[in-house]
Order: sequence, then structure tokens, then C-alpha cells
Amino acid sequence: MAAVPYALYDAFTDRGFGGSQAAIVSDAAWIDSDSRLCIAREFGFPATCFVTDYSNDSVTVRFQSVEKEYPMCGHGTICLMTRMIEQGIVRWNSATSIEVELILPTTTATVEIHRRHDERPLVILDIKPPVFRQDSLDLEQLAGLLSLRMTDYRHEYPVETAAGDFNHLIVPVTGLAAMRRINPHFEGLTRFCKEHGVHTVAVFCTEVEQTENSLHVRDFCPLVGVLESAAAGTTNAALTSYLVRNGIVAENSDEPIVINSEQGHEIERPSSIRSVLSINDGNITRLQVGGVATKFIEGELHLPILPQ
Repeated sequence: MAAVPYALYDAFTDRGFGGSQAAIVSDAAWIDSDSRLCIAREFGFPATCFVTDYSNDSVTVRFQSVEKEYPMCGHGTICLMTRMIEQGIVRWNSATSIEVELILPTTTATVEIHRRHDERPLVILDIKPPVFRQDSLDLEQLAGLLSLRMTDYRHEYPVETAAGDFNHLIVPVTGLAAMRRINPHFEGLTRFCKEHGVHTVAVFCTEVEQTENSLHVRDFCPLVGVLESAAAGTTNAALTSYLVRNGIVAENSDEPIVINSEQGHEIERPSSIRSVLSINDGNITRLQVGGVATKFIEGELHLPILPQ
């Protein structure tokens, strides 16, 4: 048997038992794809991160859900980089801000890590802005699948799909009352997502519970093995792009625009997600999303040694 270190984290929260969960498995280069899937299902979290290589300025990783391998995972990256800092693998070296290259199977991304006043890392990930498409949707059918009324849609803004590492169907609604009425019919919603080629259904409103936030978000992801996500970086990056596209935030600004979202309240895992975007001539020139993560368990996995 091989003893492999792991740790469990909550992302997008500065205290335990909130946010979105991820497991970090260290020294995982030798673990094959079938075993990664088995381990992810054993944890049962939205993401398990398998670290295959690292240096002080780069981390190579694979993200695995209970259903499939992810091309990218925002909340998993927050947990991963927090783990690297806490283990001393990635070091501050007296700096208050550092950059780390995240190396994925098909791409790389730049991750900024900022040292907060309490010494905790604030992890900010660069995400490529999505491309938008207008799918032919039956909005009455979608409302029924979410247990919403047609009057719950915020009709001055479109229901659109943001296509990137994941495809997010973005659904604007009128306010918190509509949000709290949502009770998805997941079997039908899963079929709907498959039919329209979307991975998540991201419902949002601009009425919020906490005044420091701009958006209240619920994100339903049955197609990737998560009924409702407590916090999702890629989803919030797509939502931020949607806000710019539809003129809900300023189209131009000399300074980066910061948008704070609240998510996970309805499933009792409150989260805070920070999006930062730079805009020039109405176009997003840089899009980042991030937050903090909190460790709540660490230990060892005892795995059979795989044949070489």
C-alpha cells in the first residue's frame, strides 16, 4: 500500500463548513485515470485536485469530479494554491503578492496569490472570457423545471449561454423571492442540459442579502455530478462577462471593476466570490475570479501501488 497525503478544503469562505468543497491529493503523478475517478467518488466532492508536479512558481494538476475530468476548476484552484502556500511549496519570500503558473492537461493559466492582512492567501485566477450564444430555448419549460413562474424572469435581460471551459446557461430573475422559490426537477433539468449542450444553469439576481455584494447566485450542475454548487469560480466569471455584455455594469472604466457575489445560502454553505475585470472599448481585456479557502481535514490515503 502507498500512503498519499491529502487535505480537504472549503473554497470561497474564510471559515469552515461553507463554500464549495475540494480535496487536494499530493504526489499523484502515478495515479491512473480510473483510480482518480474512484478517489473522487470516495470523497464525493465537486472537485478533487491531483497534483502531479510542482515548483515554487508552477503547479501541474488534474481536476476530477465524481463524473468526469474537468478542463479547469475555479474553486479547486483556490483550494489547491492555498494548500501549496500552507505546505511551503509555494513561498512568499517576503513578497505580498506572487504569481504561479497553473499547468493543466490542455492549457495553462496565471494565478495571483495575495497575502492578506491576516496572512491568509487570497487566490485570484485568470479566466478567458466566454463566448456568448443565443440558444433556441423553451423558457416556459425551463421555468417549470426550476419551479419558477414566467413572471420571475427579469425580461429586460436575455437568457444566454456563456461558452468557455464550461457552458453556463445564464438566467436572470427578479429577486430573492424568486431565488427562494426555486426547487429544481433534476431529472428533467439534466435532460434539458444535455439537449442544449450546457453544463450548468446559473440563476442570478441583483437583490442581495449582504450589502457588500452585487449578485446573488444559484448554480445547478447535475450534468457534472453536482446538483447545486455552493460556489463556482468559472460560473461567476461567466456571470461577470454577462453583466458587461448587457450593460448591467459600466462598459468602460479606468480602474479594474470588482464584483462580489454571494452563493450557497439556500443550501446552507454561504460563499463569497470576488471577480475582477478590466474593460477597454467595451471589451473585457482581463477577467479574474478568486477568494480564500479554509482547510478542515488532512491525512493520508492508503492506495494499492499501481503497476508501472
